[in-house]
Amino acid sequence: MTLNHLAIGIVLTLLATFLFGGKKRGFFLFTFSILAVYALQPALPIRYLDFYLPTTALGLALLAWNLATPREARFSRENLLSLGWLCLLILLLGLTRILPFASLLTASAPPRLELVLIALAALTGLPLLLGYAPKNRVIPLAIVALIGLLALLKTPEISLEAARLLRDWNQQAVQSATSFDIRWIGFSYIAFRLIHTLYDSLKGRAPAASLQEYITFAFFYPALTAGPIDRLERFIKDLRASFLPSHDDWDFIIRRLASGLLKKFILADSLALMALNPQNAAQTLFTGWAWVLLYAYAFQIFLDFSGYTDLALAIGRLAGVRLPENFNQPYLKPNLTQFWNNWHMSLTQWFRAYVFNPLTRALRGTSTPVWGIILLTQIITMTLIGLWHGVTLNFIIWGLWHGLGLFIHNRWQDAFRVKVEAWASTPPRRILTSLSGGLLTFHFVALGWVWFVLPGPASALHFFSLLIPWK
Repeated sequence: MTLNHLAIGIVLTLLATFLFGGKKRGFFLFTFSILAVYALQPALPIRYLDFYLPTTALGLALLAWNLATPREARFSRENLLSLGWLCLLILLLGLTRILPFASLLTASAPPRLELVLIALAALTGLPLLLGYAPKNRVIPLAIVALIGLLALLKTPEISLEAARLLRDWNQQAVQSATSFDIRWIGFSYIAFRLIHTLYDSLKGRAPAASLQEYITFAFFYPALTAGPIDRLERFIKDLRASFLPSHDDWDFIIRRLASGLLKKFILADSLALMALNPQNAAQTLFTGWAWVLLYAYAFQIFLDFSGYTDLALAIGRLAGVRLPENFNQPYLKPNLTQFWNNWHMSLTQWFRAYVFNPLTRALRGTSTPVWGIILLTQIITMTLIGLWHGVTLNFIIWGLWHGLGLFIHNRWQDAFRVKVEAWASTPPRRILTSLSGGLLTFHFVALGWVWFVLPGPASALHFFSLLIPWK
């Protein structure tokens, strides 16, 4: 999200909130969310891909909605009008190809009209056909397909091969392909929203939502590129309510806008000049400077991400949607468990609900000891969070780093909590306990960022040798 995108988002949200109310407000948020999928997608070297990827995302959302919605509720007048408007918007975006100036909403010129019509036919036809298949068979396949798409995008070797195939199909130079040719903005968050609703539908606990509400939820423009990951039942409750910002709302909006702008565009972007990255790591020779790079990255990633969250929450509140908080002073927490309860909270809660808790319940029915259940669930959950960021060895190590750290903290707390609480019986001792725990946790997390930001184990180990010289 650039400053231009931010300004446009604020203006459009103001229009939707103050000029339109009730269903009209929902209609305009629906429209803006569809257009944002295209407007936020960057230009890509593979011809027309920056048009096809957003269109595919809308098709996947339409498929998920069809599978999660009872057949008798799909063809209401409201849903058919919403589907027609969605298709018309895509067609109008395709027709901008004939404009004598560059398109304002797509990164590059859209494909030819006949290709747009074929895409629209696939967008609507396939979800409608699959919607008649047995729900308990198609939904698991759809979830696996979404996970597979995530794996394709997150695995450099697979995405490189896909880029070569697409270039060859487009009659473009295959030898120029790179793993960065396919950049699907926001898909990681979109996929998790769709998986959440599909899984809940399979379990019979998904709320009923119109097509307009569902598409707005999946592509809500303030949270499209960097989250947070909301839940459908909470989101549509806000969307259906009438809304006019109160004094408290304006106070929240102004504070979070100012905080987000300061964090992201001033502090984080300034720290990025000196933060740890592959280039800086390769050029660093001294231990002191290596620690400066590490500290700069630790604060840069927090300020950048939490700054985006502040902006998303502010614009969401302006639209009448209270998006969930994503950060709550995580670097000030006294242990790793509390850190993860306050860092990227919507992602942590998603994995807790759909991975950690089901896995824990399954293992409790076996002969696995308690410590074994804790170890397995922490390792598997954190490794999957690592893989969500990218299917590389360093992200796996980063996940293992935190999974083992959480397990060790759990065992430590179980063994020594009573003794520590008894020792920390006075205010100075409690402060000392909290400060020492906070410093230890911060440095454990900061050292873990080495695996996160550097491309391979060799470069990470080399940087560790600078931080803590072995000789």
